[in-house]
Amino acid sequence: MTRIGIVATGSYLPTTVVTNEEIARGAGVTDEWIVRKTGIRERRRADDRDATSDLAARAARTALEQAGVAADEVAYIVLATSTPDHPQPATASIVQHLIGARNAAAFDINAVCSGFVYALTVAERLLRTAGDGRYALVVGADIYSRILDYSDRKTAILFGDGAGAVLLGAVPDHSGIRDTLLLTRGDQYRLISVPAGGSRMPADERTLKEGAHFFRMDGRGVRSFVQEHLPGALHELLARAGVRREDVAHFVPHQANGVMLGEVWPAIGLPAATMHLALERFGNTGSASVPVTLDLAHRQGAFGDGDTVLMAGFGGGMTVGAVLAHWGPTAHARPAEPALAAAR
Repeated sequence: MTRIGIVATGSYLPTTVVTNEEIARGAGVTDEWIVRKTGIRERRRADDRDATSDLAARAARTALEQAGVAADEVAYIVLATSTPDHPQPATASIVQHLIGARNAAAFDINAVCSGFVYALTVAERLLRTAGDGRYALVVGADIYSRILDYSDRKTAILFGDGAGAVLLGAVPDHSGIRDTLLLTRGDQYRLISVPAGGSRMPADERTLKEGAHFFRMDGRGVRSFVQEHLPGALHELLARAGVRREDVAHFVPHQANGVMLGEVWPAIGLPAATMHLALERFGNTGSASVPVTLDLAHRQGAFGDGDTVLMAGFGGGMTVGAVLAHWGPTAHARPAEPALAAAR
């Protein structure tokens, strides 16, 4: 069976920087408070003219350019987002049009901040069974700035806008994606939500007045969920794959909150691993946070051939997803790609 792995990475971060000082005023907190609670110092905000598809298309193009692969060689586009352009059609369809991937089947996945890992799992399965040397673009993209209540200090301080992408394709047997794990605890779905705008609570004057279209989160509940479920899911995946914790060289988690990640890190127990973080500059970019961080690390030369890389997402639903991969030969990652240089 064909071994599938990451052959290129890409990302796009908007050029507008939003500092803690700007967020703090509306949320009734201070820059020092935000840093102490989250580790975040700034985040990016999308231009008013851009939608999620625009950011996603730019990230996808950077991955294709890095690999030297034409858009019409892509067989699948799987887009993870919880802030789509429209309720329908799928935002992935718009991305397909924007990048000219006319031969690709395109669809969205919404597992909130676990979305990229879920999408990566689906795309890897599609390519593995096809076995014909084709490519899949897996993109995580979100514009959370459009659904935040900037007076809510629990949520306004965390989120930024961005997109990240990977190109999947056939790789040598010593590398590639080894295994994945996905779990959902639907009984806790109320911990993270945007209550209005769907069939349960359609948009009307009342929902607008109540602010029911804004993102809502039970911060303490989310923290407890992550502490309870993330370490165990990662340990189960490693055990299933026959990989020792000591052999993991890199951990690329969802960039939810730096303080929370620091608290759960000892329980994850990866003694030789580097935990890669990009949240200080970019905040929590939702489905984009894992691929953005992965792309940044790749362009900085962090990954060596054969390195064991563990990626993890967690978010609304409530969901957890993890991917275990052995890094292999990828396209040359230039450190000053325009899309990423603008974000530094």
